[in-house]
Amino acid sequence: MGNTISIFDTTLRDGTQGEGISLSAEDKIKIAQKLDLLGVHYIEGGNPGSNSKDIEFFQRAKGLRLNAKLTAFGSTRRKNSTAEQDSSLVRIVESGVPAATLVGKSWDFHVHTALQTTLEENLAMIYDSFAYLKQKGVEAIFDAEHFFDGYKHNPDYALAVLRKAHEAGADWIVLCDTNGGTLPSEVHAIVSRVAAEIGSPIGIHTHNDCELAVANTLAAVQAGARQVQGTINGYGERCGNANLCSIIPTLQLKMDYRCVSDEQLHSLTQTARYISEIANVHMPVAQPYVGNAAFAHKGGIHVSAILKDSKTYEHIRPELVGNKQRVLVSELAGQSNIISKAQELGLDINANNEKTKRIMERIKDLEHQGYQFEGADASLELLLRDAFGEMKEIFKLESLKMLVEKTNGHAMNAEAIVKVNVDGQPVYMAAEGNGPVNALNNALRKALEQFYPSINDFHLSDYKVRVIDEKDATAAKVRVLMETTDFKSTWSTVGVSSNVIEASWEALVDSIRYALLTKNKIEMLDEPREELGLINH
Repeated sequence: MGNTISIFDTTLRDGTQGEGISLSAEDKIKIAQKLDLLGVHYIEGGNPGSNSKDIEFFQRAKGLRLNAKLTAFGSTRRKNSTAEQDSSLVRIVESGVPAATLVGKSWDFHVHTALQTTLEENLAMIYDSFAYLKQKGVEAIFDAEHFFDGYKHNPDYALAVLRKAHEAGADWIVLCDTNGGTLPSEVHAIVSRVAAEIGSPIGIHTHNDCELAVANTLAAVQAGARQVQGTINGYGERCGNANLCSIIPTLQLKMDYRCVSDEQLHSLTQTARYISEIANVHMPVAQPYVGNAAFAHKGGIHVSAILKDSKTYEHIRPELVGNKQRVLVSELAGQSNIISKAQELGLDINANNEKTKRIMERIKDLEHQGYQFEGADASLELLLRDAFGEMKEIFKLESLKMLVEKTNGHAMNAEAIVKVNVDGQPVYMAAEGNGPVNALNNALRKALEQFYPSINDFHLSDYKVRVIDEKDATAAKVRVLMETTDFKSTWSTVGVSSNVIEASWEALVDSIRYALLTKNKIEMLDEPREELGLINH
Protein backbone atom coordinates (compact mmCIF):
# COMPACT_ATOMS: atom_id res chain seq x y z
CA MET A 1 0.00 0.00 0.00
CA GLY A 2 1.34 3.43 -0.98
CA ASN A 3 1.25 6.81 0.74
CA THR A 4 -1.15 7.54 3.57
CA ILE A 5 -3.91 10.04 2.93
CA SER A 6 -5.23 11.95 5.93
CA ILE A 7 -9.04 11.89 6.04
CA PHE A 8 -10.65 15.05 7.40
CA ASP A 9 -14.38 14.66 8.02
CA THR A 10 -16.53 17.77 8.23
CA THR A 11 -19.97 16.12 8.33
CA LEU A 12 -20.66 17.74 11.71
CA ARG A 13 -19.80 21.21 10.42
CA ASP A 14 -19.98 21.65 6.65
CA GLY A 15 -22.39 18.74 6.31
CA THR A 16 -24.96 20.36 8.58
CA GLN A 17 -25.16 23.30 6.17
CA GLY A 18 -27.01 21.02 3.75
CA GLU A 19 -30.70 21.72 3.32
CA GLY A 20 -32.89 19.71 5.69
CA ILE A 21 -30.05 18.60 7.99
CA SER A 22 -30.15 19.61 11.64
CA LEU A 23 -28.20 17.70 14.28
CA SER A 24 -28.60 17.95 18.03
CA ALA A 25 -25.58 17.75 20.33
CA GLU A 26 -26.51 14.12 21.04
CA ASP A 27 -26.70 13.39 17.30
CA LYS A 28 -23.24 14.88 16.82
CA ILE A 29 -21.81 12.79 19.64
CA LYS A 30 -23.17 9.59 18.06
CA ILE A 31 -21.85 10.51 14.62
CA ALA A 32 -18.43 11.45 16.01
CA GLN A 33 -18.14 8.05 17.67
CA LYS A 34 -19.13 6.29 14.44
CA LEU A 35 -16.64 8.34 12.42
CA ASP A 36 -13.91 7.47 14.90
CA LEU A 37 -14.61 3.77 14.43
CA LEU A 38 -14.38 4.28 10.66
CA GLY A 39 -10.84 5.54 11.20
CA VAL A 40 -10.96 9.13 9.93
CA HIS A 41 -8.05 11.22 11.15
CA TYR A 42 -9.83 14.51 11.86
CA ILE A 43 -13.42 15.15 12.97
CA GLU A 44 -14.45 18.77 12.56
CA GLY A 45 -17.14 19.39 15.17
CA GLY A 46 -18.16 22.96 14.42
CA ASN A 47 -17.44 26.33 16.01
CA PRO A 48 -17.17 25.96 19.81
CA GLY A 49 -18.73 29.35 20.42
CA SER A 50 -21.20 29.84 17.60
CA ASN A 51 -24.33 28.27 19.15
CA SER A 52 -25.49 26.35 22.20
CA LYS A 53 -25.50 22.97 20.41
CA ASP A 54 -21.85 23.27 19.40
CA ILE A 55 -20.85 24.52 22.84
CA GLU A 56 -22.53 21.47 24.41
CA PHE A 57 -20.97 19.16 21.84
CA PHE A 58 -17.40 20.30 22.50
CA GLN A 59 -17.95 20.08 26.25
CA ARG A 60 -19.28 16.51 26.02
CA ALA A 61 -16.72 15.46 23.41
CA LYS A 62 -13.90 15.91 25.92
CA GLY A 63 -14.93 12.61 27.48
CA LEU A 64 -15.09 10.59 24.26
CA ARG A 65 -11.42 9.57 24.07
CA LEU A 66 -11.36 9.66 20.30
CA ASN A 67 -8.50 8.30 18.24
CA ALA A 68 -9.27 10.98 15.67
CA LYS A 69 -8.31 14.58 16.34
CA LEU A 70 -11.36 16.61 17.26
CA THR A 71 -11.12 19.84 15.30
CA ALA A 72 -12.75 23.21 15.89
CA PHE A 73 -13.66 25.60 13.09
CA GLY A 74 -13.32 29.36 12.91
CA SER A 75 -12.09 32.17 10.71
CA THR A 76 -9.08 34.42 10.75
CA ARG A 77 -9.18 37.38 13.11
CA ARG A 78 -11.37 40.37 12.39
CA LYS A 79 -9.87 43.17 10.33
CA ASN A 80 -8.05 45.96 12.17
CA SER A 81 -7.88 43.93 15.37
CA THR A 82 -5.53 41.43 17.05
CA ALA A 83 -5.70 37.66 17.35
CA GLU A 84 -5.48 37.82 21.15
CA GLN A 85 -8.62 39.99 21.23
CA ASP A 86 -10.60 37.88 18.77
CA SER A 87 -13.33 36.09 20.74
CA SER A 88 -13.70 33.28 18.18
CA LEU A 89 -9.99 32.40 18.29
CA VAL A 90 -9.97 32.61 22.09
CA ARG A 91 -12.94 30.21 22.33
CA ILE A 92 -11.20 27.74 20.03
CA VAL A 93 -8.14 27.67 22.27
CA GLU A 94 -10.24 27.48 25.44
CA SER A 95 -12.19 24.49 24.05
CA GLY A 96 -9.06 22.37 24.46
CA VAL A 97 -9.19 20.82 20.98
CA PRO A 98 -5.88 19.48 19.62
CA ALA A 99 -6.50 20.95 16.13
CA ALA A 100 -8.31 23.90 14.58
CA THR A 101 -9.29 24.88 11.06
CA LEU A 102 -9.38 28.55 10.15
CA VAL A 103 -10.91 29.76 6.91
CA GLY A 104 -9.35 32.77 5.26
CA LYS A 105 -9.75 34.66 2.00
CA SER A 106 -7.48 33.78 -0.93
CA TRP A 107 -9.44 35.50 -3.71
CA ASP A 108 -8.70 39.24 -3.97
CA PHE A 109 -12.29 39.84 -5.14
CA HIS A 110 -13.56 38.48 -1.80
CA VAL A 111 -11.05 40.53 0.18
CA HIS A 112 -12.33 43.73 -1.40
CA THR A 113 -16.04 42.79 -1.61
CA ALA A 114 -16.77 40.54 1.39
CA LEU A 115 -14.17 41.71 3.91
CA GLN A 116 -13.99 45.25 2.53
CA THR A 117 -10.36 45.59 3.50
CA THR A 118 -6.98 45.77 1.82
CA LEU A 119 -4.98 42.88 0.43
CA GLU A 120 -2.22 43.65 2.94
CA GLU A 121 -4.58 43.57 5.92
CA ASN A 122 -5.95 40.20 4.79
CA LEU A 123 -2.39 38.81 4.76
CA ALA A 124 -1.85 40.20 8.26
CA MET A 125 -5.12 38.65 9.46
CA ILE A 126 -3.94 35.25 8.22
CA TYR A 127 -0.44 35.52 9.69
CA ASP A 128 -1.58 36.76 13.09
CA SER A 129 -4.29 34.11 13.46
CA PHE A 130 -2.05 31.14 12.70
CA ALA A 131 0.83 32.48 14.74
CA TYR A 132 -1.59 32.76 17.68
CA LEU A 133 -2.81 29.16 17.32
CA LYS A 134 0.74 27.81 17.08
CA GLN A 135 1.77 29.86 20.11
CA LYS A 136 -1.06 28.10 22.01
CA GLY A 137 0.11 24.64 20.90
CA VAL A 138 -2.83 23.92 18.56
CA GLU A 139 -2.39 22.05 15.27
CA ALA A 140 -3.41 24.64 12.68
CA ILE A 141 -5.14 23.94 9.37
CA PHE A 142 -5.68 26.73 6.84
CA ASP A 143 -8.74 26.39 4.61
CA ALA A 144 -7.93 28.77 1.75
CA GLU A 145 -11.46 29.74 0.76
CA HIS A 146 -12.19 30.18 -2.96
CA PHE A 147 -8.58 29.33 -3.69
CA PHE A 148 -9.07 28.02 -7.23
CA ASP A 149 -11.22 30.98 -8.28
CA GLY A 150 -8.72 33.30 -6.64
CA TYR A 151 -5.78 31.62 -8.35
CA LYS A 152 -7.41 31.86 -11.77
CA HIS A 153 -8.12 35.58 -11.18
CA ASN A 154 -4.87 36.60 -9.47
CA PRO A 155 -2.39 33.73 -9.01
CA ASP A 156 0.31 35.86 -7.42
CA TYR A 157 -1.97 37.00 -4.59
CA ALA A 158 -3.52 33.56 -4.07
CA LEU A 159 -0.03 32.07 -3.65
CA ALA A 160 1.01 34.96 -1.38
CA VAL A 161 -1.87 34.05 0.93
CA LEU A 162 -0.63 30.47 1.17
CA ARG A 163 2.95 31.56 1.82
CA LYS A 164 1.79 33.86 4.63
CA ALA A 165 -0.03 30.98 6.36
CA HIS A 166 3.05 28.78 5.92
CA GLU A 167 5.30 31.50 7.41
CA ALA A 168 3.01 31.67 10.45
CA GLY A 169 3.39 27.93 11.02
CA ALA A 170 0.21 26.43 9.55
CA ASP A 171 0.51 22.64 9.62
CA TRP A 172 -1.77 22.09 6.59
CA ILE A 173 -2.61 24.31 3.63
CA VAL A 174 -5.99 23.22 2.27
CA LEU A 175 -7.07 24.44 -1.15
CA CYS A 176 -10.84 25.00 -1.34
CA ASP A 177 -13.02 24.89 -4.45
CA THR A 178 -15.72 26.70 -2.51
CA ASN A 179 -18.03 27.42 -5.45
CA GLY A 180 -17.56 23.93 -6.90
CA GLY A 181 -16.93 25.22 -10.41
CA THR A 182 -13.37 24.05 -11.11
CA LEU A 183 -12.58 21.20 -13.52
CA PRO A 184 -10.33 18.22 -12.64
CA SER A 185 -7.68 19.23 -15.18
CA GLU A 186 -7.51 22.69 -13.61
CA VAL A 187 -7.32 21.24 -10.10
CA HIS A 188 -4.46 18.95 -11.08
CA ALA A 189 -2.45 21.72 -12.70
CA ILE A 190 -2.95 24.23 -9.87
CA VAL A 191 -2.32 21.76 -7.03
CA SER A 192 0.83 20.57 -8.79
CA ARG A 193 2.20 24.12 -8.77
CA VAL A 194 1.21 24.74 -5.15
CA ALA A 195 2.77 21.47 -4.00
CA ALA A 196 6.02 22.44 -5.72
CA GLU A 197 6.17 25.96 -4.29
CA ILE A 198 4.63 25.83 -0.80
CA GLY A 199 6.48 24.05 1.98
CA SER A 200 3.46 22.96 4.04
CA PRO A 201 1.58 19.70 3.40
CA ILE A 202 -1.35 20.28 1.03
CA GLY A 203 -5.01 19.37 1.48
CA ILE A 204 -8.08 19.57 -0.78
CA HIS A 205 -11.65 20.68 -0.01
CA THR A 206 -14.16 20.53 -2.89
CA HIS A 207 -17.85 21.13 -3.45
CA ASN A 208 -20.13 19.29 -5.84
CA ASP A 209 -21.83 22.04 -7.84
CA CYS A 210 -20.64 20.54 -11.14
CA GLU A 211 -20.89 16.90 -9.93
CA LEU A 212 -17.07 16.92 -9.83
CA ALA A 213 -16.23 17.04 -6.11
CA VAL A 214 -14.98 13.44 -5.99
CA ALA A 215 -13.13 13.72 -9.32
CA ASN A 216 -11.51 17.00 -8.25
CA THR A 217 -10.42 15.47 -4.96
CA LEU A 218 -8.81 12.49 -6.69
CA ALA A 219 -7.08 14.83 -9.17
CA ALA A 220 -5.69 16.85 -6.26
CA VAL A 221 -4.33 13.73 -4.57
CA GLN A 222 -2.63 12.69 -7.80
CA ALA A 223 -1.06 16.15 -7.91
CA GLY A 224 0.32 15.94 -4.38
CA ALA A 225 -2.46 16.68 -1.85
CA ARG A 226 -2.18 14.48 1.24
CA GLN A 227 -5.25 15.58 3.21
CA VAL A 228 -8.77 15.05 1.89
CA GLN A 229 -11.71 16.98 3.35
CA GLY A 230 -15.26 15.81 2.80
CA THR A 231 -18.45 14.54 4.37
CA ILE A 232 -20.22 11.21 4.73
CA ASN A 233 -22.76 10.76 1.90
CA GLY A 234 -21.63 14.10 0.44
CA TYR A 235 -23.80 16.20 2.77
CA GLY A 236 -23.23 19.93 2.46
CA GLU A 237 -24.47 23.30 1.29
CA ARG A 238 -26.10 23.64 -2.16
CA CYS A 239 -25.11 20.48 -4.07
CA GLY A 240 -23.01 19.09 -1.25
CA ASN A 241 -19.38 18.41 -0.38
CA ALA A 242 -16.98 15.77 -1.65
CA ASN A 243 -18.39 12.37 -0.68
CA LEU A 244 -15.96 10.47 1.53
CA CYS A 245 -17.94 7.28 0.93
CA SER A 246 -16.73 7.37 -2.67
CA ILE A 247 -13.31 8.94 -2.09
CA ILE A 248 -12.00 6.57 0.60
CA PRO A 249 -12.60 3.28 -1.26
CA THR A 250 -11.45 4.72 -4.59
CA LEU A 251 -8.19 5.95 -3.10
CA GLN A 252 -7.60 2.72 -1.23
CA LEU A 253 -8.84 0.07 -3.64
CA LYS A 254 -7.98 1.65 -6.97
CA MET A 255 -5.16 4.18 -6.44
CA ASP A 256 -2.94 2.36 -3.92
CA TYR A 257 -3.25 4.91 -1.10
CA ARG A 258 -3.85 4.00 2.53
CA CYS A 259 -6.76 5.82 4.19
CA VAL A 260 -8.15 3.44 6.84
CA SER A 261 -7.55 -0.19 7.78
CA ASP A 262 -9.15 -2.95 5.72
CA GLU A 263 -11.42 -3.78 8.65
CA GLN A 264 -12.52 -0.16 8.95
CA LEU A 265 -13.19 -0.02 5.21
CA HIS A 266 -15.54 -3.00 5.68
CA SER A 267 -17.64 -0.78 7.98
CA LEU A 268 -18.10 1.96 5.37
CA THR A 269 -21.59 0.97 4.19
CA GLN A 270 -22.91 0.51 7.70
CA THR A 271 -21.40 3.87 8.74
CA ALA A 272 -22.98 5.68 5.78
CA ARG A 273 -26.41 4.21 6.50
CA TYR A 274 -26.18 4.82 10.24
CA ILE A 275 -25.32 8.49 9.73
CA SER A 276 -28.12 8.88 7.17
CA GLU A 277 -30.53 7.62 9.83
CA ILE A 278 -29.22 10.04 12.45
CA ALA A 279 -29.37 12.92 9.96
CA ASN A 280 -32.85 11.78 8.85
CA VAL A 281 -31.82 12.00 5.19
CA HIS A 282 -32.73 9.11 2.92
CA MET A 283 -29.71 7.68 1.13
CA PRO A 284 -29.86 7.64 -2.69
CA VAL A 285 -30.40 4.03 -3.71
CA ALA A 286 -27.78 4.32 -6.47
CA GLN A 287 -25.06 5.93 -4.35
CA PRO A 288 -21.71 4.38 -5.39
CA TYR A 289 -20.11 1.79 -3.11
CA VAL A 290 -22.59 2.09 -0.20
CA GLY A 291 -26.00 2.49 -1.87
CA ASN A 292 -28.56 -0.28 -1.77
CA ALA A 293 -28.37 -0.63 -5.55
CA ALA A 294 -24.59 -0.22 -5.88
CA PHE A 295 -24.19 -3.95 -6.54
CA ALA A 296 -27.73 -4.79 -7.64
CA HIS A 297 -28.37 -6.76 -10.82
CA LYS A 298 -31.66 -7.04 -12.69
CA GLY A 299 -30.99 -7.93 -16.32
CA GLY A 300 -31.14 -11.70 -16.90
CA ILE A 301 -27.93 -11.71 -18.94
CA HIS A 302 -26.11 -9.84 -16.19
CA VAL A 303 -27.35 -12.20 -13.49
CA SER A 304 -26.45 -15.26 -15.53
CA ALA A 305 -22.92 -13.87 -15.86
CA ILE A 306 -22.37 -12.93 -12.21
CA LEU A 307 -23.46 -16.42 -11.18
CA LYS A 308 -20.39 -17.63 -13.09
CA ASP A 309 -18.05 -14.87 -11.88
CA SER A 310 -19.09 -11.64 -10.14
CA LYS A 311 -16.23 -9.74 -11.81
CA THR A 312 -18.25 -9.79 -15.04
CA TYR A 313 -20.45 -6.93 -13.78
CA GLU A 314 -18.88 -5.69 -10.51
CA HIS A 315 -15.85 -3.40 -10.33
CA ILE A 316 -14.95 -4.52 -6.78
CA ARG A 317 -16.16 -7.16 -4.35
CA PRO A 318 -18.98 -5.44 -2.44
CA GLU A 319 -17.84 -7.05 0.82
CA LEU A 320 -14.71 -4.87 0.76
CA VAL A 321 -16.86 -1.86 1.67
CA GLY A 322 -19.40 -3.79 3.74
CA ASN A 323 -22.06 -3.89 1.04
CA LYS A 324 -23.53 -6.95 -0.64
CA GLN A 325 -24.53 -8.19 -4.05
CA ARG A 326 -28.26 -8.08 -4.74
CA VAL A 327 -30.18 -9.83 -7.48
CA LEU A 328 -33.41 -8.04 -8.34
CA VAL A 329 -36.44 -10.09 -9.22
CA SER A 330 -39.25 -8.64 -11.32
CA GLU A 331 -41.53 -9.50 -14.20
CA LEU A 332 -38.69 -8.47 -16.53
CA ALA A 333 -36.10 -10.69 -14.87
CA GLY A 334 -35.13 -14.11 -16.10
CA GLN A 335 -35.05 -17.46 -14.39
CA SER A 336 -31.39 -16.84 -13.47
CA ASN A 337 -32.53 -14.09 -11.10
CA ILE A 338 -34.85 -16.42 -9.21
CA ILE A 339 -32.21 -19.14 -9.01
CA SER A 340 -29.57 -16.71 -7.76
CA LYS A 341 -31.87 -15.19 -5.13
CA ALA A 342 -32.98 -18.60 -3.89
CA GLN A 343 -29.43 -19.93 -3.75
CA GLU A 344 -28.42 -16.85 -1.79
CA LEU A 345 -31.03 -17.88 0.78
CA GLY A 346 -29.79 -21.47 0.82
CA LEU A 347 -32.84 -22.88 -0.97
CA ASP A 348 -32.52 -25.97 -3.15
CA ILE A 349 -33.48 -24.71 -6.57
CA ASN A 350 -32.32 -25.18 -10.14
CA ALA A 351 -33.33 -24.28 -13.67
CA ASN A 352 -35.29 -27.49 -14.19
CA ASN A 353 -37.29 -27.19 -11.01
CA GLU A 354 -41.03 -26.82 -11.65
CA LYS A 355 -41.30 -24.83 -8.44
CA THR A 356 -38.99 -22.21 -9.95
CA LYS A 357 -41.32 -21.77 -12.89
CA ARG A 358 -44.34 -21.50 -10.60
CA ILE A 359 -42.60 -18.90 -8.45
CA MET A 360 -41.67 -16.92 -11.55
CA GLU A 361 -45.27 -16.97 -12.75
CA ARG A 362 -46.45 -15.98 -9.27
CA ILE A 363 -44.10 -12.99 -9.21
CA LYS A 364 -45.19 -11.90 -12.67
CA ASP A 365 -48.83 -12.15 -11.62
CA LEU A 366 -48.22 -10.12 -8.45
CA GLU A 367 -46.31 -7.45 -10.37
CA HIS A 368 -49.19 -7.28 -12.81
CA GLN A 369 -51.40 -6.52 -9.81
CA GLY A 370 -49.05 -3.69 -8.80
CA TYR A 371 -46.47 -5.30 -6.51
CA GLN A 372 -42.85 -4.41 -7.09
CA PHE A 373 -40.18 -6.60 -5.54
CA GLU A 374 -36.98 -5.05 -6.84
CA GLY A 375 -37.39 -2.37 -4.19
CA ALA A 376 -38.72 -4.76 -1.53
CA ASP A 377 -36.11 -7.41 -0.90
CA ALA A 378 -37.59 -8.47 2.43
CA SER A 379 -41.02 -9.21 0.94
CA LEU A 380 -39.34 -11.16 -1.85
CA GLU A 381 -37.35 -13.26 0.59
CA LEU A 382 -40.48 -14.04 2.57
CA LEU A 383 -42.28 -14.99 -0.64
CA LEU A 384 -39.52 -17.42 -1.64
CA ARG A 385 -39.18 -18.93 1.83
CA ASP A 386 -42.94 -19.32 2.08
CA ALA A 387 -42.96 -21.14 -1.26
CA PHE A 388 -40.35 -23.57 0.07
CA GLY A 389 -42.23 -24.07 3.34
CA GLU A 390 -39.50 -22.60 5.50
CA MET A 391 -41.43 -19.98 7.42
CA LYS A 392 -43.13 -20.00 10.78
CA GLU A 393 -46.50 -18.36 11.39
CA ILE A 394 -45.63 -15.75 13.99
CA PHE A 395 -49.20 -14.57 14.44
CA LYS A 396 -52.57 -14.72 12.76
CA LEU A 397 -54.81 -11.71 12.34
CA GLU A 398 -58.36 -12.24 13.59
CA SER A 399 -59.68 -8.70 13.25
CA LEU A 400 -58.63 -5.10 12.77
CA LYS A 401 -60.55 -1.89 13.36
CA MET A 402 -59.61 1.71 12.70
CA LEU A 403 -61.11 4.83 14.26
CA VAL A 404 -60.19 8.27 12.97
CA GLU A 405 -61.48 11.36 14.75
CA LYS A 406 -61.27 15.04 13.91
CA THR A 407 -62.72 17.64 16.24
CA ASN A 408 -62.84 21.36 15.65
CA GLY A 409 -59.60 23.06 16.58
CA HIS A 410 -57.71 19.84 17.19
CA ALA A 411 -55.41 17.68 15.07
CA MET A 412 -56.81 14.47 13.62
CA ASN A 413 -56.24 11.44 15.84
CA ALA A 414 -56.30 7.75 14.92
CA GLU A 415 -56.86 4.62 16.99
CA ALA A 416 -56.19 1.06 15.86
CA ILE A 417 -57.65 -2.04 17.51
CA VAL A 418 -56.11 -5.38 16.54
CA LYS A 419 -56.97 -8.89 17.61
CA VAL A 420 -54.26 -11.43 16.80
CA ASN A 421 -53.57 -15.03 17.71
CA VAL A 422 -50.03 -15.92 18.79
CA ASP A 423 -49.37 -19.65 19.23
CA GLY A 424 -53.02 -20.24 20.06
CA GLN A 425 -53.21 -17.33 22.50
CA PRO A 426 -55.58 -14.49 21.53
CA VAL A 427 -54.29 -10.95 22.11
CA TYR A 428 -56.50 -7.86 21.93
CA MET A 429 -54.70 -4.53 21.76
CA ALA A 430 -55.52 -0.89 21.02
CA ALA A 431 -53.18 2.01 20.41
CA GLU A 432 -53.35 5.60 19.25
CA GLY A 433 -51.20 7.35 16.66
CA ASN A 434 -50.92 10.59 14.76
CA GLY A 435 -52.25 8.76 11.71
CA PRO A 436 -53.79 5.39 10.78
CA VAL A 437 -50.50 3.70 9.84
CA ASN A 438 -48.76 4.98 12.96
CA ALA A 439 -51.65 3.69 15.09
CA LEU A 440 -51.56 0.30 13.33
CA ASN A 441 -47.83 0.00 13.89
CA ASN A 442 -48.18 0.92 17.57
CA ALA A 443 -51.04 -1.53 18.18
CA LEU A 444 -49.37 -4.49 16.44
CA ARG A 445 -46.08 -3.91 18.22
CA LYS A 446 -47.81 -3.70 21.60
CA ALA A 447 -49.62 -6.96 20.86
CA LEU A 448 -46.43 -8.80 19.96
CA GLU A 449 -43.80 -7.33 22.28
CA GLN A 450 -44.71 -9.62 25.20
CA PHE A 451 -43.88 -12.61 22.97
CA TYR A 452 -41.03 -11.03 20.98
CA PRO A 453 -39.26 -8.31 23.05
CA SER A 454 -36.73 -7.77 20.23
CA ILE A 455 -39.50 -6.02 18.29
CA ASN A 456 -38.37 -2.86 20.08
CA ASP A 457 -34.93 -3.08 18.45
CA PHE A 458 -36.12 -1.86 15.05
CA HIS A 459 -38.35 0.91 13.74
CA LEU A 460 -39.88 2.21 10.54
CA SER A 461 -37.54 4.62 8.76
CA ASP A 462 -39.37 5.42 5.52
CA TYR A 463 -42.89 5.15 4.12
CA LYS A 464 -43.93 5.79 0.52
CA VAL A 465 -47.29 5.57 -1.22
CA ARG A 466 -47.55 5.35 -5.00
CA VAL A 467 -50.84 5.54 -6.90
CA ILE A 468 -50.82 2.78 -9.55
CA ASP A 469 -53.93 3.57 -11.60
CA GLU A 470 -54.33 7.36 -11.59
CA LYS A 471 -57.34 7.15 -13.92
CA ASP A 472 -59.36 5.47 -11.15
CA ALA A 473 -58.98 8.57 -8.95
CA THR A 474 -59.76 7.86 -5.29
CA ALA A 475 -60.64 4.22 -6.08
CA ALA A 476 -57.18 3.58 -7.54
CA LYS A 477 -54.84 0.88 -6.30
CA VAL A 478 -51.88 2.10 -4.26
CA ARG A 479 -48.50 0.52 -3.61
CA VAL A 480 -46.95 1.08 -0.21
CA LEU A 481 -43.19 0.68 0.21
CA MET A 482 -42.01 0.56 3.79
CA GLU A 483 -38.41 0.67 4.99
CA THR A 484 -37.36 -0.58 8.42
CA THR A 485 -34.01 -0.36 10.19
CA ASP A 486 -32.23 -1.64 13.26
CA PHE A 487 -29.38 0.89 12.73
CA LYS A 488 -27.18 -1.95 11.43
CA SER A 489 -29.13 -2.71 8.29
CA THR A 490 -32.36 -1.80 6.51
CA TRP A 491 -35.01 -3.88 4.78
CA SER A 492 -37.92 -2.95 2.55
CA THR A 493 -41.39 -4.43 2.18
CA VAL A 494 -44.34 -3.87 -0.12
CA GLY A 495 -48.13 -3.97 0.04
CA VAL A 496 -50.76 -3.29 -2.64
CA SER A 497 -54.49 -2.64 -2.37
CA SER A 498 -57.17 -0.19 -3.41
CA ASN A 499 -57.32 0.57 0.34
CA VAL A 500 -54.23 2.38 1.58
CA ILE A 501 -54.72 1.01 5.10
CA GLU A 502 -54.74 -2.57 3.83
CA ALA A 503 -51.68 -1.97 1.65
CA SER A 504 -49.89 -0.45 4.65
CA TRP A 505 -50.90 -3.40 6.81
CA GLU A 506 -49.41 -5.86 4.32
CA ALA A 507 -46.11 -3.99 4.20
CA LEU A 508 -46.09 -3.61 7.99
CA VAL A 509 -46.72 -7.32 8.59
CA ASP A 510 -43.92 -8.25 6.19
CA SER A 511 -41.61 -5.80 7.90
CA ILE A 512 -42.17 -7.36 11.32
CA ARG A 513 -42.15 -10.95 10.07
CA TYR A 514 -38.88 -10.43 8.24
CA ALA A 515 -37.23 -8.82 11.26
CA LEU A 516 -38.35 -11.48 13.73
CA LEU A 517 -37.77 -14.49 11.47
CA THR A 518 -34.48 -13.54 9.83
CA LYS A 519 -32.89 -10.93 12.04
CA ASN A 520 -33.69 -12.66 15.31
CA LYS A 521 -33.37 -16.27 14.07
CA ILE A 522 -36.75 -17.49 15.26
CA GLU A 523 -36.95 -21.18 14.43
CA MET A 524 -38.33 -21.78 10.94
CA LEU A 525 -40.60 -24.59 9.86
CA ASP A 526 -39.56 -27.75 8.04
CA GLU A 527 -42.96 -28.30 6.49
CA PRO A 528 -45.01 -26.07 4.18
CA ARG A 529 -47.77 -23.78 5.36
CA GLU A 530 -50.38 -22.49 2.97
CA GLU A 531 -51.42 -19.20 4.58
CA LEU A 532 -48.61 -17.29 6.22
CA GLY A 533 -49.95 -13.81 5.52
CA LEU A 534 -47.17 -12.54 3.25
CA ILE A 535 -49.59 -11.37 0.61
CA ASN A 536 -53.16 -12.18 1.53
CA HIS A 537 -55.25 -12.82 -1.58
